[in-house]
Amino acid sequence: MAGSPMRKVSLRNLAAHKVRLALTLLSVVLGTAFVTGSFVFTDSLQKTFDGIFANVAQGVDVRVSPEDVRSPGVSLSDVDTITKIDGVRAVAPAEFGTIVLLTKAGKAVQNGGAPSIGQSYLPPDKALEKLDPYVAGGPPTKPGEVSLNQGAATRADLQVGDKTKILSARGQLEVTITGIYQPASDTGGFIGAFFDETQARQLFTDGSHVAYIDVAGNGVSANELRDRIQKAFPDLKVQNGDEVREDAKAQISQALSFINYFLLAFGAIALLVGTFIIYNTFSMIVAQRLRELALLRAVGASRRQVGFSVVLEALIVGLIGSALGLAAGVGLALGLTGLLNAFDLGLPTGSLQLATRTVVVALVVGVVVTTLSAYAPARRAAKIPPVEAMREEFASTGDSLRMRTIIGALLAVAGVVAVVIGAQFTGAEGASTVGGGALALVLAVLLAAPSLSRPIVSALGSVVTRPFGPIGRLARSNAVRNPRRTAATAFALTLGLMLVSLIATFGASAKASIDTLVDKGVKADYMLTGPQGFGVVVPAEDAARKVDGVDLAVGLRFVPAQVGDENAGNGVSFSGPVDPVLTMDLVSGERDIADDGMLVSETQSDKKGWKLGDTVELTNYADEKSAVHVKLKVTGIFEDSQVLGDWIVSDKTYQAMTPADRRADFLVLIKAKSGADMTSLRTGLEKATDPYVVVQVLDREQFKGEQGKQIDTLLAVLYGLLALAIVIAILGIINTLALSVVERRREIGMLRAVGMARNQVRRTIYLESVLIAVFGAIVGVILGLGLGAGFIRTLRDQGLGEIAIPWAQVIAMLIGSAVVGVLAALWPAARAARTKPLEAIADL
Repeated sequence: MAGSPMRKVSLRNLAAHKVRLALTLLSVVLGTAFVTGSFVFTDSLQKTFDGIFANVAQGVDVRVSPEDVRSPGVSLSDVDTITKIDGVRAVAPAEFGTIVLLTKAGKAVQNGGAPSIGQSYLPPDKALEKLDPYVAGGPPTKPGEVSLNQGAATRADLQVGDKTKILSARGQLEVTITGIYQPASDTGGFIGAFFDETQARQLFTDGSHVAYIDVAGNGVSANELRDRIQKAFPDLKVQNGDEVREDAKAQISQALSFINYFLLAFGAIALLVGTFIIYNTFSMIVAQRLRELALLRAVGASRRQVGFSVVLEALIVGLIGSALGLAAGVGLALGLTGLLNAFDLGLPTGSLQLATRTVVVALVVGVVVTTLSAYAPARRAAKIPPVEAMREEFASTGDSLRMRTIIGALLAVAGVVAVVIGAQFTGAEGASTVGGGALALVLAVLLAAPSLSRPIVSALGSVVTRPFGPIGRLARSNAVRNPRRTAATAFALTLGLMLVSLIATFGASAKASIDTLVDKGVKADYMLTGPQGFGVVVPAEDAARKVDGVDLAVGLRFVPAQVGDENAGNGVSFSGPVDPVLTMDLVSGERDIADDGMLVSETQSDKKGWKLGDTVELTNYADEKSAVHVKLKVTGIFEDSQVLGDWIVSDKTYQAMTPADRRADFLVLIKAKSGADMTSLRTGLEKATDPYVVVQVLDREQFKGEQGKQIDTLLAVLYGLLALAIVIAILGIINTLALSVVERRREIGMLRAVGMARNQVRRTIYLESVLIAVFGAIVGVILGLGLGAGFIRTLRDQGLGEIAIPWAQVIAMLIGSAVVGVLAALWPAARAARTKPLEAIADL
């Protein structure tokens, strides 16, 4: 019963301060919205993929595939053996590969990263599953004909009877569209082209292997049929249809888990920033209500009841904010889907999924964070003696900062040491150590920021506010006199800009590393490149070689291989001599690559123990029956290079170990003849490769620029997500300044009474906000640059050998922070300027 009056006090207090309530609610809404949005987004994506994979391998009782996907596949000779196994009704070899579909105008159809597949069409008497219905025309019946899914036909603006071209690893093919079919799921840019079975085998297999073989049973269970086939093929992977579908779902779940962790990390950041805003808000609310709470104590309210009233307010704010955040999170998920689709990432679309788990997490997280944020100031308020709290000069935030500053300093030292030590290592070990140091440094800033704010803000104020005379000195004094509030307000911006600076450092360093790699390692005059995952088709290299003015056209290819049962590392091969097009610093041995020889990098030589003269047996990823074994002699050791990989073998070895349908150049390096006209040469190359639409002709600067664009695209998504943390930080500054204006109402009234004009009041608030924002930005940028350098050092074995500081972005962030300070102060300053002197002075 005793709590009932205090509940009324809490509710009336919330109703009486609507602006303060709205600002506090907003911080909770934003924090919970990001967590909710991440769950809704990934749940929706998962549901859509589940729907797609529910239709995978329909009608398939058993699938026979190689143990390793890098294998050439399953031998076609096994088809007859499988067919003769008791219980087998039908067998369907899988003949498919990556393609590029062209429009009638000869332009590549953009699939946004979604699969673009060509495959053999199996007629009803051979198909194991129900065929997709045709909405126009029919399936292909002979070479040179294809049918397309409706989504691809729409993107390419193709209809039945139209002629176009398709690119595959074998080159360019002219085709006629015979039909358009409607698959069960046709979203996200997917391109599916059916070919005649004979042509599909020619285009997408080496003539003797297929990716896998699907089997339908007759009068026997799928498990029994699986076991019979496994017994006949112990070295192959044999699964029933359900296992195939579960494998496909598991792969997607694993991919989505990364996205989920990624988004939840940003959600945690948003919640962390929101927590400090809420904590700061309730600390100020309690400070402003000390006399009110003291009066409640004086008329008989206990400490517990006073604390209860403050926590109850937080609980109500948490409940309402979480509910609103839940709704906002659904909108955020919708917006995030739109953002990623704007980048044309090829994600499938489906209905949004709001799981019960998401609702529970949003409500629990929002309510718990808000209530805990209010608990400390509520507990402190309850302990204040009533008589002392009612004194006008009583200061609620005057407790010593010494202990937290000492702890913060110790954490800072530990964090710096961890970052320095972690930077000496590479991989997960180094990154986790640097990550531990980053956490320690963030906590150090959190604890020591109040003490740190006094000298930094004071120094900033002496420069920034000097031109404004007494107004500037007053703003500086306001920012310095309550270091807790200044530090808590700035921390939100510190955390946001720390992450922005870290990411900017990563991007600048990645670009600088690429530039250095190209400048020092590439001698070629031009390069031919293709889409990721497709590369440059071999005929394009042959066409470039014939261009007038070309001295050499050398293709760079990857060679997947193993030694025994272990991965042999990243091997490459060149279709011509290396020295004219790339820099290779030889440590020992011979430079030329013999047909039965291989060159090895220093690191790989030490790691594998391969020395000059040693014989290494490489094996491709095939089953024992069709595996290719090549014995090579180590004839040279070269300095580590990202372009040259771990080892280099001859073109003859590459041809022997790589199936014809998988041969493609990752890059083609063009060296011009001495005295050749470079402009004419480029024109010739572009004309020669024009039939292979997706092939680009780039000089060294353009190649660096293209790599930079890919980095910028990734960073744009990260910056987009980080923008929320910055928005929360800005709202936090607005919130604090607005509450600060309420807290200093009598002071502002007194200043107005002695002659301070409204524009001077506004200017004071502007300058105070700028000092707080720039202080937060400076600390955040310093932290971000240091941590960025530490993380990049751990990635030096991945090609990030340069550490670059994005000075232009650093300056822009500091200037932007000052602008943010002014914008954040607009409303609080206007509110302060409207303060009526006599009412404020008389206000008790």
